[in-house]
Amino acid sequence: MFPQLQLLPGAISDILASVTETGFLTVSDRYGLMAAVLDDSLDETDRRSANRLLRAVLRGRVQIEDELCVA
Repeated sequence: MFPQLQLLPGAISDILASVTETGFLTVSDRYGLMAAVLDDSLDETDRRSANRLLRAVLRGRVQIEDELCVA
């Protein structure tokens, strides 16, 4: 059984803006994306944005950072 996860409103937009600015996906960003993927009520725009971020990681356009935030 998975713990209950709730995505904060506007979280995907905030993650997308942060990753666009820094080029890094942080640990907290990854937890937000995990919550988004597990959220069945996610709207289509947010789902596409999350998918776009994941594709950017796979293509090497976005780097994975092991820190909670990038300074």
